[in-house]
Amino acid sequence: MMDHATRVGNRLLAALPPADFALLAPHLRKVVIERDSVLVRSGDRIEHLLFPLTGAIASIMELPNGQTVATAIIGREGAVGLTSALGTSHSPSTAVVRISGAALQISPARFLAAQHRSTQIASMVQVFTRSLLMQLQHVAACNALHSVEARLACWLLHIHDRANGGDLLPLTQETLSELLGVRRTTVTHVVSTMRASRALKSNRRGALEIDRPRLEAMACECYKVMSRRIDRIVSHGAVGLVHGAPPRSASRSAGSRIAGTGS
Repeated sequence: MMDHATRVGNRLLAALPPADFALLAPHLRKVVIERDSVLVRSGDRIEHLLFPLTGAIASIMELPNGQTVATAIIGREGAVGLTSALGTSHSPSTAVVRISGAALQISPARFLAAQHRSTQIASMVQVFTRSLLMQLQHVAACNALHSVEARLACWLLHIHDRANGGDLLPLTQETLSELLGVRRTTVTHVVSTMRASRALKSNRRGALEIDRPRLEAMACECYKVMSRRIDRIVSHGAVGLVHGAPPRSASRSAGSRIAGTGS
């Protein structure tokens, strides 16, 4: 019989000791996250926490003048809405699904109740917060210092890492404009440049086919540095969770399955 770390596809949840995970398991519900769906808008109340199993979600900052720019990409190493566990009931950014997939959903109230009973779940929130802050800081520096071509290559690599397989990414030029915070005309020029270098094999309607080795050569050093740092934070945090203190209260067994009717 597989243990929960094998069965649970989200790295944050999988790192929890079985007894702590059992506090959440009865209330987790598996949901489909569809491409281009808005999970929560900036300023809206956080109604659900989502722990992605597959797919990629972009955290988008929306300015008053209507301009947008991506600040983070979240996949199975993270969560959406987890800031509610820090006492923030409204979302600081807009979360948009860029690669469809699946996630485990739980209400903030259920999650907070479990967090109050488990120091390990509280530590998991801290692990994710460190990872997210690192990504936000790195993206800010990259946006200020590096070319649009290098930045686009980084975003495409991060999204490809979280995609469900294959080199065809379902991304429109409008989506790329939103990710980069630039105009569509700039995106058209950048995509043309990347096609000329063969980092993009084709530019089908509504999708981009990438050549990963060439894309890695075009990206700035931010991609590898950020990827290593996120992995280090999540991996080291996972080790701490597995070997940390037991939950304050964990009456349910580790074998509790993920319920299909939780909230």
